Amino acid sequence: MTDPSPPPDAADIMTVVHEAIGGIALEPAEKREIWRFTQRELPYLWSQRTSYFILGSYRDPYIRRLRAVQNELTKQLGAYPFIMGDLLELPTDRLNTFDVMFLLLATYTDYIVGVFEKESGGEAPELGEIDDPPYFRKSYVFPRDYLWVTDTNLKSKQHVIQAALEIAFADDLSEDEVQSKIESLVDRAQDSGLDIDEQKIRSVIEDRVDDRAEPATYSWVHLNKFRKFELHDRCFPWTTEDELRTAVDKLPSPTPRPEWETSE
Repeated sequence: MTDPSPPPDAADIMTVVHEAIGGIALEPAEKREIWRFTQRELPYLWSQRTSYFILGSYRDPYIRRLRAVQNELTKQLGAYPFIMGDLLELPTDRLNTFDVMFLLLATYTDYIVGVFEKESGGEAPELGEIDDPPYFRKSYVFPRDYLWVTDTNLKSKQHVIQAALEIAFADDLSEDEVQSKIESLVDRAQDSGLDIDEQKIRSVIEDRVDDRAEPATYSWVHLNKFRKFELHDRCFPWTTEDELRTAVDKLPSPTPRPEWETSE
C-alpha cells in the first residue's frame, strides 16, 4: 500500500492533532495513519455539501435516535450527516485516537448535533467539548426530557408531558393514583390556557412505560450546559422519537453556508 502524502493544509491539521495529544512527538507510522484518515474522511467535510457531525450514545436503544436524526438530515439536498462510529478508525495503540478523530471532525464540520438521553457515557465529555469555543458557535443540542430547573409552572406542552412522566414512573403511586393525578394535571394545564390533548399525553406515557424508558435525569452540570445552549436558541428538548425527528427541522439547512465561517 502506498504511503499517504500530507494534504495541502497539513500544518493546520497537525495543529489540531497536537492539541488533541498534548503536543507529544508523533511516530512516522502514526503520522501516516493520520494522513490516511484525513484523506479518507475530511474531503467530505471540505466539499460543497453541508456537514453535520452527530454525537450521542452508540448503545441500543440510543443509537436508534442518532440514526433517526441522520435519516432526517439525509432527506435534505446537499446535506452530509455522519456519525463518527461509521468512519475509518485510526489504528494506533499509543495515541488517544478518539480525541484526535473527534477534534479533527469537530474542527472541519459545518455543524455539530448532540442528542442526549442520559448523563453517563461517551456523550458526557462530548458535551463538555462543544459548549466552549471554538465549537460552541456551530453546535446544537437535543436533550430528551430537558426542562430548565426554574421552569416549575405548566408553561408549555413539554412541561405537562414531563410532569406526567414523573407521575407515571413514581414508585409510591398506585395505578388509580397515577390516573387521578394525570387527569388533574391535564385539567390544570387546560385551565391555564394550554391546548393539551389528554389522549396524546396518555399515548406518550404508554409508549414510555412499554419501553421502560423512565424520564431522563441530568446532573446540575449537564442542566447548566443545556441552559447555555437554550439561551442561544440552540437547545431543542424532545420526548418521543417523532418529536426528535420534527425538531431536526430547526437545524440550519444545507444552504446558505454557516455564519460561523465569517463571524469574528
